[in-house]
Amino acid sequence: MNGSALCSYNLKPSEYTTSSKASVLCPKLPVPASAPIPFFHRCAPVNISCYAKFAEALITFVSDNSVLHRLISGVMTSKETILGLCLLSLVLSMILMVIIRYISRVLVWIVTILVILGSLGGTGVLWWLYAKQRKSPKETVIPEQLQIAEDNLRALLIYAISATVFTVILFLIMLVMRKRVALTIALFHVAGKVFIHLPLLVFQPFWTFFALVLFWVYWIMTLLFLGTTGSAVQNDQGFVEFRVSGPLQYVWWYHVVGLIWISEFILACQQMTVAGAVVTYYFTRDKRNLPFTPILASVNRLIRYHLGTVAKGSFIITLVKIPRMILMYMHSQLKGKENACARCVLKSCICCLWCLEKCLNYLNQNAYTATAINSTNFCTSAKDAFVILVENALRVAAINTVGDFMLFLGKVLIVCSTGLAGIMLLNYQQDYTVWVLPLIIVCLFAFLVAHCFLSIYEMVVDVLFLCFAIDTKYNDGSPGREFYMDKVLMEFVENSRKAMKEAGKGGVADARELKPMASGASSA
Repeated sequence: MNGSALCSYNLKPSEYTTSSKASVLCPKLPVPASAPIPFFHRCAPVNISCYAKFAEALITFVSDNSVLHRLISGVMTSKETILGLCLLSLVLSMILMVIIRYISRVLVWIVTILVILGSLGGTGVLWWLYAKQRKSPKETVIPEQLQIAEDNLRALLIYAISATVFTVILFLIMLVMRKRVALTIALFHVAGKVFIHLPLLVFQPFWTFFALVLFWVYWIMTLLFLGTTGSAVQNDQGFVEFRVSGPLQYVWWYHVVGLIWISEFILACQQMTVAGAVVTYYFTRDKRNLPFTPILASVNRLIRYHLGTVAKGSFIITLVKIPRMILMYMHSQLKGKENACARCVLKSCICCLWCLEKCLNYLNQNAYTATAINSTNFCTSAKDAFVILVENALRVAAINTVGDFMLFLGKVLIVCSTGLAGIMLLNYQQDYTVWVLPLIIVCLFAFLVAHCFLSIYEMVVDVLFLCFAIDTKYNDGSPGREFYMDKVLMEFVENSRKAMKEAGKGGVADARELKPMASGASSA
């Protein structure tokens, strides 16, 4: 209220007008007029000039901080370039999806060659720019731009060294896996056919992201309400505060668990939707008989029959994720205080829980695929998927690992291409802007976009492999037991089997069979 004396809690109300500390602990009068917000039990200034003063103070703080000022000015000066490069990464991701669809047979070799050329070219350009700027005479640079030039030179050196190390590691990995690269071509070809018949799969990450954003907004709003719940009581100083008592004080833990569980539930719904659509495609012999929208049909089956399966799978991930987060919090709080042995044990536990979480995520994804095929509950589907994966352990290593690595190379290609274009464009602005932060923003955005597009492709490859493994388990190609798979996929398996025999690894003994697929699985 206007004219009120709102002082610090350190000063008693009776001392507002008598104490010498009032000038320090009390605000200057009159206090700007304020009005209560309808919720959160808080007041906000009515006069908009208060917010203008706050913005002015923030701008003053940014201007006084020289490093922050240079970084922000670099982003603002290069905003058009940043937007253009972000759009470029989106276009490159779409082009790569088109390439995966229509020329999947040569995609692996195209990506491999382009990654080699891109990594070598990007590393060479970085070292060339570093050498060029280092040899450039500093006498011609005005004093105001000298600090910017030194920052850019230091950033170029860091980028060049990082790119060199990354290129060497990438070459070593490709050298080890070069004999298995050709084995992924057939599987990529079949996955490309899936996207031809199911084009809406490309937009699945955007729908999931939209659902996550809506939930996170709701969660934050609820968190703000929880922050102002409780009974209004008067403390010893005469001020009113809200205290939470009874079961309500434990709602915070419930709210945090809900954040993790519902987020995992939404991601699991995406996996089940993709699995259901791909299973429908795989087990439909005549592709002309596919539903008009297999994605919507899969969503319908998810809502009607499989929400419990998805909830149970996401809850298991939550049970593993929460202890890992607690240990990570303990590690951050005890950093520098615990002994070496305790630090090693804590980090080992965090690493083990992280590995367990990744394994359970992969098993859950295959369990959702088994659910889409057999219409069984989560536990039965997880057991069946685990048996299939164990029986085909070598195929999993030869197909999924190499396939995922090639998709990772596609992400690297998009990030390297966008980053190289950013280096060339931002290099023309090096005299008046620091382009360290703009380049990092562009590369992060390019990776996120590439990950959104190619993660769906990776999921389709994993679903196709499990469908193929179940297909070969129950069918042998004889009359009445014809294969559902594409001929190209069968050639892929034969080539993989030959390569494994040449490597001296042999085959895998048959284990017990799964339960027969549910009736009508060929059309669902």
